[in-house]
Amino acid sequence: MIHLTRIVFGGTSLLLVLLALGLIGVSLLELKDAFTDSARTSGDAILDALGYVIVAIAVFDVAKYLFEEEVTGDHEKRSAAEARRSLTKFLSTIVIALFLEGLVVVFKTARADVSLLGYPTALVLVSVLVLVGLGVYQRLSAIVEVQVGDDDDAAEAEREAEEAAEAAANT
Repeated sequence: MIHLTRIVFGGTSLLLVLLALGLIGVSLLELKDAFTDSARTSGDAILDALGYVIVAIAVFDVAKYLFEEEVTGDHEKRSAAEARRSLTKFLSTIVIALFLEGLVVVFKTARADVSLLGYPTALVLVSVLVLVGLGVYQRLSAIVEVQVGDDDDAAEAEREAEEAAEAAANT
């Protein structure tokens, strides 16, 4: 079952990478069309391309996270600190993508119709909430790590001693 799970997550990661590359390709095509077609302004095309690239980076990061955590990751030897760092890195990329997308949409909307700034403002506010949630998670998980740190350290030392004994027995 573990092999099937790794195959599924590996295939999903590959598909997400291909889709992210497709988004980058679409952004390049839109830029080319904007600079060759005088009907569309290049500023709008650049903002659209920027939005596509931001989403592509977020999708690529999700693919990387899935691959590292589910395909190549060793789930048996994970500590709470490793899990926190991994999730923090992943969410940080998503928060940055949300902020950048919010800014792109703010600029596009402000150029078209200022009265429509509600959605972009909501997107930036949601980004702030996700960032605050990440900070709360970091704080709470750090407190828990301090409380159970001795247990994790003891388990890690025991596991290392078992591996050393096993390696000594094999020689």
